[in-house]
Amino acid sequence: MSKSNKLSRRFVLRSVAGSLALPGLPSLMSKSLGSESAVRQTGGAGAESRRFVAVGNLLGFQQKQFFPETTGSEFEETTLLKPLAENRDQITIYRGLDHGLRGGHFAVHTFLSGVLHHESKNRRDGNVTLDQFIADEIGTQTRFPSLTVGSEGGIHGGCQMSWTKSGVRVPPITGPAELFNRLFVTESKERRAQQVKENSLQASILDSIREEAGSLSKRVNQEDKNKLDEYFSSIRDVEKRLEGRRRWSDQPKPKAPFEQPADSNTVDDLPMLYELIALALQTDSTRVATLEIGGSFLPQNLGIDKSYHSLSHHGNDEDAIADLITLETYQLEQFGKFLTRLAGIQDGQQNLLDSTTVLFGSGMGNGSSHTNSDLPILLAGGGYGNGQFKKVASDGVGKVPLCNLFIDIAQRMGVEKDSFGTSTGTFS
Repeated sequence: MSKSNKLSRRFVLRSVAGSLALPGLPSLMSKSLGSESAVRQTGGAGAESRRFVAVGNLLGFQQKQFFPETTGSEFEETTLLKPLAENRDQITIYRGLDHGLRGGHFAVHTFLSGVLHHESKNRRDGNVTLDQFIADEIGTQTRFPSLTVGSEGGIHGGCQMSWTKSGVRVPPITGPAELFNRLFVTESKERRAQQVKENSLQASILDSIREEAGSLSKRVNQEDKNKLDEYFSSIRDVEKRLEGRRRWSDQPKPKAPFEQPADSNTVDDLPMLYELIALALQTDSTRVATLEIGGSFLPQNLGIDKSYHSLSHHGNDEDAIADLITLETYQLEQFGKFLTRLAGIQDGQQNLLDSTTVLFGSGMGNGSSHTNSDLPILLAGGGYGNGQFKKVASDGVGKVPLCNLFIDIAQRMGVEKDSFGTSTGTFS
């Protein structure tokens, strides 16, 4: 390859962690770079390993029917907390936490990051979400660094709850059939052979990038070196995931516990999605999972002949609120059953819920006005389920960012970092 071709070359890596393309470098206008591979070799552990699950709702919950009045362990059983009565001692409810953002639907996508996508370009970790922040550190220990479950239908074209630090949306697994196949169906010999070739090709591309890095880094100014450092970080992420995919390519998947389920709709599929996530954790196929209940959650499948989005703009109409409570109660019922399911699975000397931090909530606060403050936040298991209602200052000098709670979760998961998103410290 000629020198001029090298300088105009742009590498794009796909299928492992989205697309990676070298940023423009004004001091050299080059399109090639390199990175030293530093993939940490770790094996799957198993019993009592820390896990994390996040469940998000696109349109929030009715605040008056969700939050209690009394703090501490004597909190009231509100209308929307009744489905969690059997799980009371396994949960902690928080009020006053949010990201201090405005933006309605678009700020909902910051639920797990605290950072708006269009404002993330100059941040070192972009708008990386909590699940991917954790998966970047521990994801190599399991077949799937993380599982993102949701839909590609509804408001804004589908699930946008998970983002990498490169600013790439993590596309969701869209139904129980696909999730079942990922977890339990082994690919054919032909497909596995094709994957080996793909892995080799991508490894070859990384080798080419690494070869050209030395001379490139000597010919750029400090500003462009900073850009390269950010890109090197993205390349290292690809290397981690590529190495993980290689390691698991010849390992058999767990035996399927039942026949492949059929996809139906987001409402009727919700119990099976929860069951499959529980099985993914139990089989140590992953230790990080997210589930977004989005705009494709149709009221018609619960006998309500109205649009979910239009219902959310209820304007205090009693009938609309009653319909929303029906929808939200169903979601909390299924969440409660998920917690009970995890608590019933043995995991070493404890149960799976003890090993798993489960976050439940939304990036939407008041659904009627589509505000993003005073978010409904609930934690269960993983040392957080203490049967408490905690209320913090929602503004002023005592304001606590939701990301303070997120960095606490990450640290308990073994992530050795002291900040995340817009955190100002750890939650206490």
